[in-house]
Amino acid sequence: MTQIIAFQGRPGAYSDLACRIARPGWETLPCPTFQAAIDAVREGRATLGMLACENSLAGRVPEIHALLPDAGLPIIGEHFQRVEHCLIALPGTKLEEVRRVHTHPVALGQIRNLLRELEVEACSAFDTAGAAEMILKWQSREDAAIASSLAAELNGLEVLRANVEDAAHNTTRFYLVAREAAWPAADAERVMTTLVFRVLNRPGALYEALGGFAESGVNMTRLESYMSPGTLTATGFLLDVEGHPEQPALRRALTVLEGCSENIAILGVYPGSPSRYPE
Repeated sequence: MTQIIAFQGRPGAYSDLACRIARPGWETLPCPTFQAAIDAVREGRATLGMLACENSLAGRVPEIHALLPDAGLPIIGEHFQRVEHCLIALPGTKLEEVRRVHTHPVALGQIRNLLRELEVEACSAFDTAGAAEMILKWQSREDAAIASSLAAELNGLEVLRANVEDAAHNTTRFYLVAREAAWPAADAERVMTTLVFRVLNRPGALYEALGGFAESGVNMTRLESYMSPGTLTATGFLLDVEGHPEQPALRRALTVLEGCSENIAILGVYPGSPSRYPE
């Protein structure tokens, strides 16, 4: 039976590349939105979903905060994908022929050195892989795209120059979601837990909530705040921590959290990516 993994974006997007690396041999399912990717998993059209949650340059992906708590899909893993931008064009195009470079606005901000060197016009597109598709459609040697090498391969385009990004550390982190949870054993090492909560609307509630993790020796790797829907006074938080809820340290921290917060929900307990623990 073919295993399918859904992602947001066009074929050849960095999310598509992440899917192929994280799950070799699986069929990838492009979806127009994060909600569509979530629906594909929830409805059984895909086994897993690959959802971008943060980038080392662009920061968080805000839409995930709104979607994940109500998605009903537990996080079962994480994946770190290095973003390696390529300048791609029609086969046979010479670098000096390029007059315009098309890509997503975030990617444009990550290739300033290249744009300055080539003295070309920067053009915004809805998607990196979508920009590659437009280059193929237009058949113009004056137009090039910034996208992945996979986008070039899928569209029959040529990589004029690889690794044109300004920062070598440009990396996107993804959550892998499924219909069923798959918690590691309680004594497993290198486990991550993702949860959401809303602190009580009283002085010191956040200080108390975070203090429980500090006093228990639990390492927080990500803390994002967002306003709860329908109110301007209740702040919600998404938190990634190292550890398993059944391990004593995290269990103590969660007990403290329960005393100063509400709407606590564990979104996933999953193995940490090897990229998180370089040898």
